[in-house]
Amino acid sequence: MLTRRVVNTVAVILLLMTVGLGFFVTLPYSIFALIIITWFVITALGSFFIRWNYHLKSYQSNTTTNEDWVSITFDDGPNSEFTPRVLMLLKKHNAKATFFCIGQQMEKHPQILEQIIAGGHTVGNHTYSHSKSFGFFGNSEVETELKKTKSLINKLTGLETDLYRPAFGVTNPSIERAVKKLGLKSIGWSIRSLDTTSRDENIVLKRITSKVSKGDIILLHDTSEKAVRVLERLLVFLDEKNLKSVTVEQLLNFEKHV
Repeated sequence: MLTRRVVNTVAVILLLMTVGLGFFVTLPYSIFALIIITWFVITALGSFFIRWNYHLKSYQSNTTTNEDWVSITFDDGPNSEFTPRVLMLLKKHNAKATFFCIGQQMEKHPQILEQIIAGGHTVGNHTYSHSKSFGFFGNSEVETELKKTKSLINKLTGLETDLYRPAFGVTNPSIERAVKKLGLKSIGWSIRSLDTTSRDENIVLKRITSKVSKGDIILLHDTSEKAVRVLERLLVFLDEKNLKSVTVEQLLNFEKHV
């Protein structure tokens, strides 16, 4: 498996072997540069592609489930305009979802957070600030963000959650340490809708429907008109295919925390 520890070990071994060989033959500096550049590129890609499980394990799907279940997840809410509409659609189709909420958004819209819980959905940690530079935060900053959001969920809902979705899907050693220390489970996805890009509604929907199958975790955002329209059509599609959306905890057979 291509993990940070494996790649780092191989890179160190190659560098030591190259240094050792350099005592006997003259080697160009480009060999050292190639090893270092290769290590850097793999590490950078591993940090941005959560499905690699490069820095830490993230749950992407449940490929062994016998149930006709998928899990629709939403990032970046709660949003005062769109989350209530999302909740109405989910209720209409008797579907359950998991909302990975930003701490600052929960503080602004605690009543919507209550509506999410009342609807039988679950809530996860999506950092406090969702800063664009979150991937460059140090150990203490990452831990503070995650701990603050975890405590906020408990304060506002009375519930404990160990579900965490990395902001932008970025992982690194600091995030790994914080996740481990706080006892969180990192949740990724098997289908990324790209609903926050400039792609139109039809293209976004097709990205999901062309490959969705039981056990998949679908990433959407409850932050735009486009996402609401995609969800409405997606729920109809899932009904037609006899697929039911359940919470991440149910799909992955996690014990629900209270």
